[in-house]
Amino acid sequence: MARTPSEDQNRAPLAERLRPHKLGAVIGQQHLLGDGMPLRIAFESGQPHSCILWGPPGVGKTTIARLMASSFDAHFITISAVLGGVKDIREAVEQAQIWREQGGRRTIVFVDEVHRFNKSQQDAFLPHVESGLFTFIGATTENPSFEVNSALLSRAVVYVLQPLTEPDLKQIVAAALAERALPAIESIADDALERLVAYADGDARRLLNTLETLGIAALSDKSAEKTTHVTDAWLMKVLGERMRRYDKGGEQFYDTISALHKSVRGSDPDAALYWFMRMLDGGAEPLYMARRLVRMASEDIGLADPRALRMALDAAEVYERLGSPEGELALAQCVVYLAMAPKSNAVYKAFNAAKAFIKQDGTRPVPLHLRNAPTKLMKNLDYGKNYRYAHNEDDGFAAGENYFPEGMPPPGWYQPVSRGLEIQIADKLAALKLRNNQKK
Repeated sequence: MARTPSEDQNRAPLAERLRPHKLGAVIGQQHLLGDGMPLRIAFESGQPHSCILWGPPGVGKTTIARLMASSFDAHFITISAVLGGVKDIREAVEQAQIWREQGGRRTIVFVDEVHRFNKSQQDAFLPHVESGLFTFIGATTENPSFEVNSALLSRAVVYVLQPLTEPDLKQIVAAALAERALPAIESIADDALERLVAYADGDARRLLNTLETLGIAALSDKSAEKTTHVTDAWLMKVLGERMRRYDKGGEQFYDTISALHKSVRGSDPDAALYWFMRMLDGGAEPLYMARRLVRMASEDIGLADPRALRMALDAAEVYERLGSPEGELALAQCVVYLAMAPKSNAVYKAFNAAKAFIKQDGTRPVPLHLRNAPTKLMKNLDYGKNYRYAHNEDDGFAAGENYFPEGMPPPGWYQPVSRGLEIQIADKLAALKLRNNQKK
């Protein structure tokens, strides 16, 4: 016997059942959907436009696309770039033509994970976007600058969606409880809620899927201590290893990453490996770990061993290619290398000093001899006059030349340490300084 629409709705995943059906019900993304913000203005204009929604999973890309179709009374066609191809694009074009000819209604074609389409597949949309046959909306978790064809990108507005905040996620949980979407659960303890929100990591879909798992477990719980109140202990009993062993974004998370960073800085490879594995075992995203390793290579090793930065980038690339668990070994190799590399924070200190100086300093004009002079007028105004081309000087160094704005003394921000390659860098700086002083 066929099911009724209401039965289908009740069988749908919780994330689908709680999907907002009006703009005001959307939680998060207020930098785009708040009063006077770009997407709100677009909705209120009544005129759809092609766009790309760029953001991490579970932040509302599909919801916003569907609301656009509803707001503009447009037919909505969804294409999954993971499963679809040119055939799906062709069928969407045919449907859009039929709807325009029969009723004159607009069509919105929504392409999920648009970065998965190759160049020719993306190009297939261009003539129809240009002709106005349909409005194109792409959703992607990858940077569209690299993953979307420039021709298609130039015809679409890019909106950047952010991970949902902790208050956003708590509001979603409150809405689920208020609507009795989980009949066997009436309330959630504060510490259990904090763990749920940390585990969701800004992803509403992940949060709702986890809530749904709890709801199913609560319905089937036959134990004597069965309760409609979710405690942290019961949460861990039900989900166990699925939950993080430290709160992502919470104090324990930052304590652990701090311990890893300080172990690397302290040149202790075993301690660094210990904290690294603690984080992986606790559910940390390996690519997040890779980003931290890149930061350590720049902040704590720097030019004492420039190979460290390349090692960190290579480890990240290996993980992207191999995934888990094979790629994790490359990250572990990088951890050990960074721990054993000579340490220097000279560039880090120089960077911060220069940043602080620029922030409080005025806008000093570029000296004439350092200015570019591509036109005759600029040359007549003495742009580039008396500039000394270093390659024409002895040893490729224009001794005595000044590269700072007039009246600004050399600040001496970069002070290399006596470790690793920076020993040689310090020697060269001293030699160049001597030659500059001899020219004064």
